[in-house]
Amino acid sequence: MEASPALSRIGLAGLAVMGQNLALNVAEKGFPISVYNRTTSKVDETVQRAQDEGQLPLFGHYTPREFVLSIKRPRSVVILVKAGSPVDQTIAALSDHMEPGDCIIDGGNEWYENTERRIQEVSNKGLLYLGMGVSGGEEGARNGPSLMPGGSHQAYSNIQDILEKVAAQVEDGPCVTYIGEGGSGNFVKMVHNGIEYGDMQLISEAYDVLKHVGGLSNDELAEIFAEWNRGELESFLIEITSDIFRVKDDLSDGFLVDKILDKTGMKGTGKWTVQQAAELSIAAPTIAASLDCRYLSGLKEERENAAEVLKEAGLKEEVGSLANGIDKKRLIDDVRQALYASKICSYAQGMNLLRAKSVEKGWNLNFGELARIWKGGCIIRAVFLDRIKKAYQRNPNLASLVVDPEFAREMVQRQAAWRRVVGLAISAGISTPGMCASLAYFDTCRRARLPANLVQAQRDLFGAHTYERIDRPGSFHTEWKKYAQKSNAGVGALN
Repeated sequence: MEASPALSRIGLAGLAVMGQNLALNVAEKGFPISVYNRTTSKVDETVQRAQDEGQLPLFGHYTPREFVLSIKRPRSVVILVKAGSPVDQTIAALSDHMEPGDCIIDGGNEWYENTERRIQEVSNKGLLYLGMGVSGGEEGARNGPSLMPGGSHQAYSNIQDILEKVAAQVEDGPCVTYIGEGGSGNFVKMVHNGIEYGDMQLISEAYDVLKHVGGLSNDELAEIFAEWNRGELESFLIEITSDIFRVKDDLSDGFLVDKILDKTGMKGTGKWTVQQAAELSIAAPTIAASLDCRYLSGLKEERENAAEVLKEAGLKEEVGSLANGIDKKRLIDDVRQALYASKICSYAQGMNLLRAKSVEKGWNLNFGELARIWKGGCIIRAVFLDRIKKAYQRNPNLASLVVDPEFAREMVQRQAAWRRVVGLAISAGISTPGMCASLAYFDTCRRARLPANLVQAQRDLFGAHTYERIDRPGSFHTEWKKYAQKSNAGVGALN
C-alpha cells in the first residue's frame, strides 16, 4: 500500500520494534495509520509487515511533510523515539507542518519534566501534547499494552477510541485511562518501572534461596513457579520465570539460565524512582534495594575477588551445611509467603510515591484506576492488582496498602514464614536485600514508637536542632553536655 486513498486517522513516527508493533496494532484494530521514520528502510519494513500480517491499513511516508499531511485533522501523531534530544528533534521536524489543534503524543520512557517543558513549547504553536507511558514490551505493543497518557485532556479525547481498542483488555475494561495533567503519564510509568525493579529483585531472591538453601533443580523451580502462577502470585513475571527455567542451552549442556552472566542492565527509570522518593521524603527501601543490587551486580570482578580474599581469610560457605536438614516442602511454602508479603510492601512504596507527587503537582491521581490499567498488557500485570484496586475503592484516601485491613491481615498471617526465610538466608550467607528491606519497612511502619527519639537527642546535642516532647507541646533544647557532666560528678560523689 504505497499511496493512501483517504487520510489516515492517526500517525506514528519512529519505527524501531516498539513503534512498528504499536503501528500494526492500531492498523489491525481497523484504524488507518500513516508511518514515518528517518531511516527509509524501516518504513519499507513496516509496510511489508502490514501486508504480511493481513493487508492492514498502514501507509508508509518518507518525508515529515508528506507524513503529517496524510493524517486527518485534528491530527494526532505518536512518536516512539529514544528519550531526550531525539524527541525534541522529531517534534521540531513534524511541528513545522502541523496546525493549531493538532496533537503530539510521546510514547517513550521520558523524564516527566521534559514532557512538561514540551507541553509549554508546543502550546506556543497551538499544538496539544500527551506524554504517554507504554508498558508491555514488544509483545504488549503488538497485542495490547497498558497505556498511561497524561497531558492535554482534549488530545486524549481525540484518540480515546483508538487507545481503548489498542490497549490490553481485562474484565473491567481496556488498560488505558486519562492519567492527569502535565507529565503525570510519564511519572506513573516511571513508578511502574520502579515497582517492576522491586518485583524482579524479589523473584530473583526467592530463586536464590530455593536453589542454594533448598537445593532445587531448574526442573523443580519451573514446576514451583508454574504452580505459584495458579495462585495468589499469578502474574506475568512469575509466568515467564517458570518458562526461563525450562529452556535448555543450545550451545552447550545444561540450562541456559545457568550460563547467563550475573550483571544486570538498566535504562534509568528505577534510578529516577528512587531519586524522586528521596526528593519527596518517601521511603522506598525495596525499590532502592533492587537498584543497589543492580549496581552491585555490575561489580563482577570485585565480587569474584572478594569471594577469594574472604575465603582465604577463613570465611566458610554455610549453604551446604544448612541444606542437609531442610524440609523442602516447608521452605517452598515459606518462600512463596515471603515473596507475596514483600511484594505488598514494594507496591505500597510505589503507591505512596505516586500519592506524594499527585499532592505536590495537583494531579489528582486515581490509584484504584492505576491498579486496574496495570492488570493487563504491562510487565507488572498480576491478579494481585485487582486486590489493590479494591483497597483504594474501599478507601480512596488509604495511607498505605500495609494498613488496608485485607492486606494487613495477609501480612500478619505470612510474617512468621517471611521471618523464617529471611533468617535462613542470613544464616546461609545469601543476600536477600529486597525481602529484608520489605520486612524492615513492615516492622518500622507497624511500630507505634521508634528509636528516633535517640536520633533527635543526638541532633540536639551536636547541632542544637531542638526536639519535641511526647508529654507537652513546643520545641525544646537541652545543654546535654552540661547535664551529663553534672550527672557524672554526682555518680563520682556517690562512689
